[in-house]
Amino acid sequence: MTEMKLDTLEGVLHEVEMICRAQGVDLNSRLYRQLIIEALKFKRDDLDTLDLKIMSRAMDEFRYAARVFKPYRSIRKVSIFGSARTPEDDPYYALAVDFARMLVQEKFMVITGAASGIMKAGNVGAGAENSFGANILLPFEQGANEIIADDPKLITFRYFFTRKLFFLMEAHGVALFPGGFGTHDEGMETLTLLQTGKESPMPLVLMELPDDDYWESWDQFIRKQLLGRGLISEDDLCLYKIVHSAEEGVAWMKHYYSTYHSMRKVRDRLVIRLEKQLTKDHIEELNDTFDGLVKKGKIQKSNALPQEADQPDLLDKPRLVLNYNDRDAGRLNLMIQTINEMGLSIDGNAKSE
Repeated sequence: MTEMKLDTLEGVLHEVEMICRAQGVDLNSRLYRQLIIEALKFKRDDLDTLDLKIMSRAMDEFRYAARVFKPYRSIRKVSIFGSARTPEDDPYYALAVDFARMLVQEKFMVITGAASGIMKAGNVGAGAENSFGANILLPFEQGANEIIADDPKLITFRYFFTRKLFFLMEAHGVALFPGGFGTHDEGMETLTLLQTGKESPMPLVLMELPDDDYWESWDQFIRKQLLGRGLISEDDLCLYKIVHSAEEGVAWMKHYYSTYHSMRKVRDRLVIRLEKQLTKDHIEELNDTFDGLVKKGKIQKSNALPQEADQPDLLDKPRLVLNYNDRDAGRLNLMIQTINEMGLSIDGNAKSE
């Protein structure tokens, strides 16, 4: 981390001058300069004090949270949402503990809201060393649980919007346990971002005990009132999966990344990075089944594009490239699931040989 002396006027002016002189050298330098310009525009526009307080605090929260997460960005993480009111003798508490523990065994870390109930259970199962806590300051009690309270990976937010941003921006999967308004807010936010393509595809599991119908009844409402009225599409239903055990939930998280790795937009092309090479027959099947996702051309194999050079660790991975229509996120998620099934057939053929 670069050492800066920002406690004197001379130190601040020196850093500003260095940033402005470096403009055009690289993208980061241009972005630093743009941030300074935006700060000056706050003054130019003579914004109200409350506006300035919110923007200043939000920027500080974002900076600090990004610094905490930065060393762990190569590790996949699952955000766990659920009620703070769930008692420790509740079966859902035990389910959350088991789920988080099994995630860690599969090399995931977990992110929770750091409070009690399901959030604490997630931290208990993962242990502090594999946990992040995203706490929120509330008018009533919302202290961090003892598992994560003294850990450097605990972040305390004032604003829900910055907190929710990091819950999803840093996650590679989301698990919803039964909860109240907050849990449903987080769940609907996840679904909204997945459906609109504002969040990269990832697995979303709804954790339900075998003898319960918490999420099954929610799913019935979604199908009857949203799908039935044409407010969502049939493909949007594949954005979430109801599971009935910790094992099933973890298996779905693991399976989602068994062949699919990640994706990135490069100008008008969507690059899908894979863990294994698909066959010619697989590519033909994808083009036949998911041709509606493509604006022009076909789904094709590709090497890394020049614009991906900033991610050197991923350059050797197999790729698919397509001119994605940017609107059918549910269908795109179905294609990812199909790709993962194709990967299983590759593994099966390798074993039989």
